[in-house]
Amino acid sequence: MGRIVVTEFVSLDGVMEAPGGGEDFRHGGWSFEIDRGEEGNQFKLDETTASDALLLGRSTYDGFAAAWPSREGDFADRLNSIPKYVFSSTLEDPEWNNSTVISGDVEEEVASLKRAQDGNIVVHGSAQLVQALLEHDLVDELRLMVFPVVLGAGKRLFGATTDKKRLRLTECRTVGDGVTILVFERAAADASKPV
Repeated sequence: MGRIVVTEFVSLDGVMEAPGGGEDFRHGGWSFEIDRGEEGNQFKLDETTASDALLLGRSTYDGFAAAWPSREGDFADRLNSIPKYVFSSTLEDPEWNNSTVISGDVEEEVASLKRAQDGNIVVHGSAQLVQALLEHDLVDELRLMVFPVVLGAGKRLFGATTDKKRLRLTECRTVGDGVTILVFERAAADASKPV
């Protein structure tokens, strides 16, 4: 059984848009302005090494597919080799190797993917997809790298939900120039909900 692990770079005011640049956002690349240090870099490498598949929304997929196939190194090698699932109603023929398009009902399709794919199915970026996953209680673990900056504008990680979403903090540490790593799991009462 797979686990949905959402991992995000986020500002203090909840913005997760274009942390690495590449989008038409006035603060694009904002996460590169703050050093996450060796410990923060190792956290991201370990996270990627432990990823068994990626689940991405269309915009994030397009950005990753444009950037990673031409890169080398442990991080790039892992991203390029593992299965990638892109949730899209418009993409028909993904070019990045090991990519599969899924569409339809998010709750049904992701629950099916969790049954079919073992290990960590990791979601980067993908604001709309993440909000839908949270709404349907499909997120098993939420990893936030919170950067000490207020951006004041941009896509927010969290949107409206029909009910509260209780989480349990399992890890908290500060790395680099004040970047805080927060790892949450669904709280016990929410973890028993069927997926």
